[in-house]
Amino acid sequence: MPNIKSAKKRVAVSAANNERNKAYRSALRTAIKKADLAIDAKAADAGEAVKTAVVKIDQAAVRGIIHKNNAARKKSALVKKLNANA
Repeated sequence: MPNIKSAKKRVAVSAANNERNKAYRSALRTAIKKADLAIDAKAADAGEAVKTAVVKIDQAAVRGIIHKNNAARKKSALVKKLNANA
């Protein structure tokens, strides 16, 4: 455990950021899974699910949860899969 006041604060801030990032990452994964399942099931709302997932991916990239190239790859794969199953 840190003894210096600023180090203690960094531990607290780091823990809070870690929890927030975990929540964003979880929501991102959930949105991607829902979009994948909607595409596989050829659901009528598959396009809407993909749109929602793309928004979540963009938000995660802006917040630094995932790298921008990772975001681009995920979006490309989702849209490609949607178009293939359309």
